[in-house]
Amino acid sequence: MRDEVFFNHVVKNDWQVKHIPYQKKHKKLPDVLTRQEISSFLSIIDNLKYHAIAAAFYGSGLRLSECLHLKIADINSENMTIAVRDGKGMKDRITILPRSLLVILKEYYRQSHVKPVTYLFPKKDDIHSPFSRRQTQRFIQDAAIKAGIKKNVSPHVLRHTFATHLLESGVNLRKIQVMLGHRCLETTSIYTHLTKDFLEGVKSPLDALEDGYGK
Repeated sequence: MRDEVFFNHVVKNDWQVKHIPYQKKHKKLPDVLTRQEISSFLSIIDNLKYHAIAAAFYGSGLRLSECLHLKIADINSENMTIAVRDGKGMKDRITILPRSLLVILKEYYRQSHVKPVTYLFPKKDDIHSPFSRRQTQRFIQDAAIKAGIKKNVSPHVLRHTFATHLLESGVNLRKIQVMLGHRCLETTSIYTHLTKDFLEGVKSPLDALEDGYGK
């Protein structure tokens, strides 16, 4: 807005600032963990609460805020689903509740000295407030380093890994889109570039040329 005032009224330039093309942001492919890396990562986390949070990121594809704001009532063990309230864009959605995650959550609840009342993962000193974002990011980074993983692991990397591994397992892209809460399929389609078999069977024209020489 300030630039527009400057050009139109100070410099007296007839050309509207809104016509100036903006440089497109460079889109990088997200990091994902291999199945071996995710297994090592999860097995290194001894704290039950931390383990449950990390398992929820990878097991259900939750965003950081979505996971920490989960409430006990959002866990539906009958339908094996998790209700995500007020996700990105203030939209509700449903994602999967893996059986292994349900087992972890039950054990976490059983061994909790202070039982969750509102939020599934409350602060230690305030059971009516969600667990700390910064502390969550920190324990995930520390666990990755302890597991010998060289990648910069974060809650969002675990969410990316969830989507990529589902796609590798043959899950429909549209279903993954719904579980992740993406507005358009194009956003979800980035995971096709991350699957290990994405380029499998693709033959370079250089190899085809070389094969032709051998005939």
